[in-house]
Amino acid sequence: MKPTGMRTMPVIIIIAATLITPFRMFGAGPSENAAVGPTVENALAADDSLAKAIGNNDPDGIARWLDKDWAVISGTGGVGEGPSIFPDGVRSGVLTRKTMELSEPRVRLFGDMALVTTKVKTSGTFQGKSFDVVERQTDVLRWANGGWKCVLTHETIIQHN
Repeated sequence: MKPTGMRTMPVIIIIAATLITPFRMFGAGPSENAAVGPTVENALAADDSLAKAIGNNDPDGIARWLDKDWAVISGTGGVGEGPSIFPDGVRSGVLTRKTMELSEPRVRLFGDMALVTTKVKTSGTFQGKSFDVVERQTDVLRWANGGWKCVLTHETIIQHN
């Protein structure tokens, strides 16, 4: 079930605050990879590019990397669907990222699909409240039209001891 109306913002916030995973940005864009095809390297570069857009609070940059069918499963179990949820939360100021660090990348390529799992440390504000979380995040990327798009983000919060 897709969130609607007022239910969309809480899901966006939870997702954005615990989610929006750190992709690392500095990779080739979709058209630059067309001649190469899907590789572990350009999948990680795409994920990095999405992460950089997130860390820079760049809603247009985030939107470029999300598939039209993108969904997120937040660390708290919420589900958000649609590529506009995350960028709109950033654009409206509901979500502002202060820090975002990715580490421990694990990339697995399955034809035109890639699974990119990273450890993410991120902080910021969501609906005016501060957050500071560590999570394990997996982005599912799909190769189409010469480039990668993120179709699913799944987050698991790592509890602090």
